[in-house]
Amino acid sequence: MFVKRFYEPSIAQASYLIGCVANGEAIVIDANRDVDQYIDAAAQEGLRITHVTETHIHADYVSGSRELAKKTGATLFLSDEGDADWKYAFISEGKPLHHGDRLQIGNIAVEALHTPGHTPEHLSFLITDGAAADRPIAAVTGDFVFVGDVGRPDLLERAANIKGTMEVGAKTLWKSLQAFAKHEDWLQIWPGHGAGSACGKGISAIPSSTLGYERRFNWAFGVKTEAEFVTRVLEGQPEPPAYFANMKRVNKAGPALLGGFHAPPRLADGKLADVLEAGALVVDTRPADQFAAQHVPGTLNIPLNGSFVSWAGWLVAADADLYLIVDETTAARLPEVARLLALIGLDRIAGWINTSAVTASEVLRSTPQMSVTELQGRLAAGAVTVVDVRGASEWAGGHLPGAMHIPLGYLAGRGRDLPTTKPIVMQCQAGARSAIATSVLQRLGVPGVINLTGGYAAWVAAGLPVEGSHEQQAAHP
Repeated sequence: MFVKRFYEPSIAQASYLIGCVANGEAIVIDANRDVDQYIDAAAQEGLRITHVTETHIHADYVSGSRELAKKTGATLFLSDEGDADWKYAFISEGKPLHHGDRLQIGNIAVEALHTPGHTPEHLSFLITDGAAADRPIAAVTGDFVFVGDVGRPDLLERAANIKGTMEVGAKTLWKSLQAFAKHEDWLQIWPGHGAGSACGKGISAIPSSTLGYERRFNWAFGVKTEAEFVTRVLEGQPEPPAYFANMKRVNKAGPALLGGFHAPPRLADGKLADVLEAGALVVDTRPADQFAAQHVPGTLNIPLNGSFVSWAGWLVAADADLYLIVDETTAARLPEVARLLALIGLDRIAGWINTSAVTASEVLRSTPQMSVTELQGRLAAGAVTVVDVRGASEWAGGHLPGAMHIPLGYLAGRGRDLPTTKPIVMQCQAGARSAIATSVLQRLGVPGVINLTGGYAAWVAAGLPVEGSHEQQAAHP
């Protein structure tokens, strides 16, 4: 049996190629939109992809299962479990999967287990290497069991807006865990996500585990009652990114066939002003300090770093044209940038412009900065409004006295309602998110916006007063 784990760090997502060396057949589970990587890896091992499947209707990326099956001629298998009103709309393109169904890939048996809770249709897959054993060696668990955590059951309600489902989902997840826990200790756990995914709240960075280890150390297996589990699994979940709702719709209906990733065209010199005047979204991908030093008014700053995809998903609409401002280094990476954005359905990159082509005639602006010591005096005098753009759990762990709380992902929808009689100071944990936040408000035309250098961490380090507890604040810039 050949196994290859693919990991996409930009969305903390794992997928699996499992093949039988004896007869050359292979299955791919939970493919993302970069389908050529699976085809190339299979070819290198002398395998052909004959089966394609996935654990559930994903919320955090566009599924590549449909396109991979079309491109390889493989049979597409999709879950036909769950509620009647939450089914794959394109299931007729492949074959339905139910609890207990077995797929045979050469000597490898893949058994579907219905493990609902994260979503009603969720399947896990028991993998048995029939050439060596008659018992499963591993379970591909998708968003059911992670290393150190379990899949959140609130996304149908909080992302897809299907009311009244998260408590029901939590109770269902509890029952699924009780049934799954009866498998052998040696069963390996191959999850669908790692640390950083918003599909859980405490996922480990360790790529795999065993059921025996998770039963001993995963909090969800140590809970004694359903009521306690429901409370604990629902509390403290991170805000689901805005694009999750669209991903659910896209993956349920059937993702469009992308046909590969394409570098966007270069915008003609002098056309940036026209694009901005037309109301198009222009994203400046430079680091926050460079953007703060000087930028074109009306542009949005989303630095091209490890959080780029997440914040693009929050702040960029999938149905709108997008333009990028890039530096020399990023210009060479444009095909990769297009790939990253396409993973979450942002396909409409209409053009890009190099920073060197932003002419001297452009009116440039800088972003004012404020230190925590200066803020202390201004805040005590009631001379500024502080807006904390961290997540809800961070806010609950401690915040500046008198600050307003608007998580960054929701700022664009609420920014115009902020009081503008005083300067507005944007604050996060260490300054990265607040830098994006200042650009959000500046793009909305909100006057007097200032970024707090060092954020909440610098405030606490200076020994300044806080409201709430900050003893367990995580370093989450």
